[in-house]
Amino acid sequence: MQLIFYGADKEVTGSCHCLLINGRKILIDCGLQQGADEDDNHRLPFYASQIDYVIVTHAHIDHSGRLPLLVKNGYDGKMYATGATCKLLSIMLRDSAHIQEMDAINENRKGRRAGREPEEPIYTVEDAQETLNRLVPFSYGEMVELCEGVRFRFTDAGHLLGSAAVEMWLTEHGKTKKIVFSGDIGNKNQPIIRDPQYIREADYVLMESTYGDRDHEKMDDYVPKLAEVFDKTLSDGGNVVIPSFAVGRTQELLYYIREMKERGLVRSNPDFPVYVDSPLAAEATKIYGGNLDGYADDAAVKVIRAGFEPIRFSNLNICASVEESKALNMDNVPKVIISSSGMCEAGRIRHHLKHNLWRPECAVVFVGYQANGTLGRMLVDGIDQVKLFGEEITVQAHIYNFRALSAHADRAGLIQWIQAFDPKPKRVFVVHGELQVSEMFGDTLRQLGYNAIVPNFEASFDLAENSILEEGVAPELRSPRREDRGKKFSAPFARLTEAGKRLVQVIQRNEGGANKDLAKFADQINALSEKWNR
Repeated sequence: MQLIFYGADKEVTGSCHCLLINGRKILIDCGLQQGADEDDNHRLPFYASQIDYVIVTHAHIDHSGRLPLLVKNGYDGKMYATGATCKLLSIMLRDSAHIQEMDAINENRKGRRAGREPEEPIYTVEDAQETLNRLVPFSYGEMVELCEGVRFRFTDAGHLLGSAAVEMWLTEHGKTKKIVFSGDIGNKNQPIIRDPQYIREADYVLMESTYGDRDHEKMDDYVPKLAEVFDKTLSDGGNVVIPSFAVGRTQELLYYIREMKERGLVRSNPDFPVYVDSPLAAEATKIYGGNLDGYADDAAVKVIRAGFEPIRFSNLNICASVEESKALNMDNVPKVIISSSGMCEAGRIRHHLKHNLWRPECAVVFVGYQANGTLGRMLVDGIDQVKLFGEEITVQAHIYNFRALSAHADRAGLIQWIQAFDPKPKRVFVVHGELQVSEMFGDTLRQLGYNAIVPNFEASFDLAENSILEEGVAPELRSPRREDRGKKFSAPFARLTEAGKRLVQVIQRNEGGANKDLAKFADQINALSEKWNR
C-alpha cells in the first residue's frame, strides 16, 4: 500500500500521484507542467501501460493535461471524474491538443531552417478524442467500487465546476486506510459554484498549498474595486485587458460584470462593451449556461429561477473568429477584453498585450495565479519591457493584480479545510505550491500540531506502516538550467536525464555504507564521467 509523488511536488503545476495497492496502480490526476518546467511535458516518469486506473479531480490542464499523453503511451483503462468535469474535459483536452499540434508545427518550421530533425507534438487531437472516450462520470457522494480493496467517492472541492476532492478507502493484507486527495481547494464565496465541502476523517491527507503563505483581500471589496479600475480606464479612453483562464475564471468574471452593470458601478460608461476573445471560453460559457443541478450555489440558483442567466448581460460580445479578434485593436472604442491564456503564455491574449501594454491609458488586470517563469508573472512582478512576436514592448499600461478573485483557498481557507478532520490525520502531505510556499505552509501545519511533510518528486510512502520509503529528488536536482530551457526535446537525452536522477537516488540510499564500498562507487562514477566528458 504505497503512495508515490509524480508531480506538483514543491511546485504548482503538473499534478500527478500514484497509489500501489493489491498489485494495481491507480493514478490521481496527470497534469501538464506550466511555466519554467514545461519542458518536462514530453515524458512521463512511469510506464503508462502499467497504470490500471485513473481518477481526475478536475478539468484544469495542470491536473488533466497529460491524460492524452498517457493514452498515447499505452494506457488502455478507464478514467473517472464527475459529470461536469467530463463535460469540461471534452473541450479542454481537444483545445490543449490543438495547441500541442500548432506548437510542433511552429517549432518544426524553425527547426528546418536550423537543420534540426522534426519533432512530434506532445499529443494530437486524435489522442485527446481517444482519452475522452475513456471517461466515466460519477456524481458527488456516489460510492465507486474501483477494484479489489479500493473504493472512492467525489466530494465537492468548490474550486471549479465539477471539481472534487477524492476520498479513498484502501484495504490490503487485512489493513484498511483512508486517504483524501484534496485536488484544488476552492475559495469561499465564489460565484456560481458552491463552497468546498468539508471532510471529517482520514488517516492521510494530500492537500494543495498554492496560497499557503498568504490570505486574500476581502471578497466584499472586490466588485467595487474592479469597477473603479474599469471606470478610470474607460473614461481615460483606454482598454481594460484581462488575461483569464478560459474555463472557470472567465465565467466568474462575467458573473461579476453582470452584477457591476446591474448596480451601475461604472458611471462613466454604464453599458461598456465586453468582449470574450477565446474560442475555449466561448465553449465553456455554454456549459456554464446549461444545467447546473448539483453544482451551482444558492445565489446562482436564485438568479436562474428568477428567469435570468447568471453570466449574460447587455453589450456582451463573443469573438469567434481570428478576424473578430484582430478587429478589437483596430478601433478607438474603450472596451473590456477578456482573453486567454490566463498566464499570458499562449493564445490571443499575447496579441492584445502587444497592442495595449505600451499605452499608458490602458490597464492590464490579473485575476488568477501566475506561475514562475510566465509572462504574466513577469508583468505582475513589475518588468518594464517585454518581447512579443519579436518586438520589444515598453510596459506603460497600469498593471493590477486582484488576488481576491482566486479559485484557490488562501492560508486561512486551507487551515479551515484541514481542521475539519477530527481527529487529526496521521500525516498530511503538502503539495501543489511553490517550493518556499509549500515549506512555509508545512511549517504552519506543524505548529498547529499536524504531522506534515513536503515530499520531493518521486518520493514514496508506505501507507500501511506510516513510513517513508524513498526521499525522492529535490527540485534543484531535477529542474533544467535556465540556459537549457527551450532546447529541442530529445527522447534519448530524456532517458539519460532519468538515469541521472536514478543515480542520485542510488547515491542517497548508500549513505552510511562502508567507506571502501563508497570509495569504489565514487571511482566508478568518476571513470564513467571522464569517458563521456566530451
